[in-house]
Amino acid sequence: MAKRILIVGGVAGGASAAARLRRLDENATIVLFERGPDVSFANCGLPYYLGGEIKERGKLLVQTPQKLAANLNLDVRVRFEVIAILRDKKVIQVRNLQTNVIYEEAYDTLILAPGAAPIIPPIPGIEKPGIFSLRNLVDTDRIHNWVQNQQGKKAVVVGGGFIGLEMAEQLKIRGLEVALIQRSGQVLDPFDPEMITPIHEELIAKGIDLRLNRQVVRFEDASSNSKALKVVLDDGSSIEADVVILGIGVKPESHLASDAKLEVNARGAIKVNDYLCTSDPCIYAIGDAIEVTDPITRNQTQVPLAGPANRQGRIVADNIAGRPTRYRGTLGTAILRIFDYTTACTGANAKTLSKAGITFKTVYLHPNSHAGYYPGAHPISLKVLFSPKDGKILGAQAVGKDGADKRIDVIAASIHHGGTMDDLVDYELCYAPPFGSAKDPVNLAGMVIQNNMNHLVEIIHWSEVEARVQRGSKLLDVREPKEFEAGMIPGALNISLGQLRARLNEIDLSTDWIVYCQSGQRSYNACRILSQHGYKCCNLSGAYKTYSAATGISK
Repeated sequence: MAKRILIVGGVAGGASAAARLRRLDENATIVLFERGPDVSFANCGLPYYLGGEIKERGKLLVQTPQKLAANLNLDVRVRFEVIAILRDKKVIQVRNLQTNVIYEEAYDTLILAPGAAPIIPPIPGIEKPGIFSLRNLVDTDRIHNWVQNQQGKKAVVVGGGFIGLEMAEQLKIRGLEVALIQRSGQVLDPFDPEMITPIHEELIAKGIDLRLNRQVVRFEDASSNSKALKVVLDDGSSIEADVVILGIGVKPESHLASDAKLEVNARGAIKVNDYLCTSDPCIYAIGDAIEVTDPITRNQTQVPLAGPANRQGRIVADNIAGRPTRYRGTLGTAILRIFDYTTACTGANAKTLSKAGITFKTVYLHPNSHAGYYPGAHPISLKVLFSPKDGKILGAQAVGKDGADKRIDVIAASIHHGGTMDDLVDYELCYAPPFGSAKDPVNLAGMVIQNNMNHLVEIIHWSEVEARVQRGSKLLDVREPKEFEAGMIPGALNISLGQLRARLNEIDLSTDWIVYCQSGQRSYNACRILSQHGYKCCNLSGAYKTYSAATGISK
């Protein structure tokens, strides 16, 4: 007997599940419900359409209901809202939003892919016209039309996460003045603070009015006739704007599940097992609305990303079709372009590992994106976190103008398979001068970790320097004098690497030395020289580049 499979939600996860199910089962009845007017649209592309980089709105429509019906024999019902699940009867209640008629549909298997909704905080005045969040094409059209009709010149973006930064960039590209309000001291919370300094600098350099450690306390009507709104901040300052975009975050849209007494966590995310089945064996859940396992900490979390949602759609279809497949968790691999910079991450950051009580060590390095002698090479700031027990890779973050994406992708694949420092060293990666180096940054990261694990060099970090100096350690800068004069750590002795062997007599043998250069490679070589001559020394990981970014010292 043919299965009857109903799917609630027709974007990333829901559409992927429907397509995979049809390819696995030609006879099943598959009905896809979407309360909006569009299915299978590229929601990650919405900011780029608003900024004008994507010229045609239709390019955002990956599939239309008509194409899904014709190509995959799916029953696609847009503008139909599922309002209740009656588990005892194995039916759902559906409202036709065009006629307001409510009816019931029976299922053998139900898939919930409702996604996540933007967080709308209870800020006074937040209901005023001109304040928007961005979730779908309807929101996109509203923002686009508002900015056009208002002949907008100035925007305020509230929230410095991925969507907030994408919107800030794209509104600036569109020609608006943009202010970005972030309640914490950094944008992009998945990154550790010292890695984000180049992004703060890039935002400011491109003309974004960046307000860190600030909160919106209310929205008022603008005093100026030419502006729509006044955004009042907690320090008493205010910004007048034509449009406000809320990018504060999202919450699981799981009321259907909770109303049906399916298990949800404290934040409302739907609980599923390794096969993406809910507490009801006939109901599966996927996408932004579910709780997933963090493969590093083994804790439960929520990760609203399109890639995992699509994979979950495929996996749940396999399970329904009798091909048991486990979902192995979500690393949270993510990437973002901010004007001329790319920032990417995978796995756990230092904050997450510390909170989970996991012991870890860190290395920083700043290799070029490709061979330095080939034109156009740019440095990548790379941070890799690893286990001091076995060198297992726990997470990584990269920021740079070129090459951050593929390095994080390689490390993400390594983490997924339980990779260690030795794997990073051994990977055979593409090399030609325009694309990489004979020793790729991924290989170099593994080598740096190996050197530390094999006790060839002790490494310390920017956050330890002050305490070490207070305990009597001294600083040795092995850069060239011109580099030293352009910016240095106060109190450092400057002896360039090339002169080090000839000037060992100037270095106190009884002192512990913190050695640094610009990026960490020359200082590693200096440490090897010093240690073999009986000196006590350690290498400052990431060297002056990381130290200056983390401390704000003049470069």
